[in-house]
Amino acid sequence: MSLRVTELLSPNVDTRPEGAAIDTLILHYTGMTSGRAAIERLRDPQAVVSSHYVVEEDGQVFRLVPEALRARHAGVSHWRGREVLNDVSIGIEIVNPGHEWGYRPFPAMQMAAVADLCLEILGRHSIPACNVVGHSDVSPDRKQDPGELFDWQGLAANGIGLWPKVDGPAEGDARALLGRIGYRTDLELPVLVTAFQRHWRPEQVNGVADAGTLARMQGVLTAIG
Repeated sequence: MSLRVTELLSPNVDTRPEGAAIDTLILHYTGMTSGRAAIERLRDPQAVVSSHYVVEEDGQVFRLVPEALRARHAGVSHWRGREVLNDVSIGIEIVNPGHEWGYRPFPAMQMAAVADLCLEILGRHSIPACNVVGHSDVSPDRKQDPGELFDWQGLAANGIGLWPKVDGPAEGDARALLGRIGYRTDLELPVLVTAFQRHWRPEQVNGVADAGTLARMQGVLTAIG
């Protein structure tokens, strides 16, 4: 059975550049006081922002932008050597107040709907596991979402994104390792390490590239292959 999706189309869309292939999936949290407020903003012509989907805390899924069109969700972004990721990505906004309004765990029903939606998207597009990322991965100096409470490991267990089976050796240059994973490397190192930790080492989010964090970076690189 396919996922039930309610259409609430946003005017904040563009056509994708000619020849642009969708190969990146970016997950966000809404960072607003309610899902309704987030959807209103994502459909407000004056806000000039949008996403392809919104997933409510109770698991309801809304489509705001058809996948063939370009949504305005990533902003200034970089991943694996590319910028302007809106051109080639699909964006999912996941309802959560975020760090500003009372960050909290994502409910099980919501995560189940996110997983189902991601699997459907991955079934339609050739998106490698290393390109299933968070907003904080592609914009580490600006964004924190979906954050350290988001269950990336659970998604990876369902074939969405990746999670290292084992950590690697606790060695290497942190900036170089992060560049190989996909992060931009021209920012302050603690900013980059924090973004990595929010995704792949959520038990420690302090911007310090200690032995455990280096080992996790090596594990992620091994998982990427």
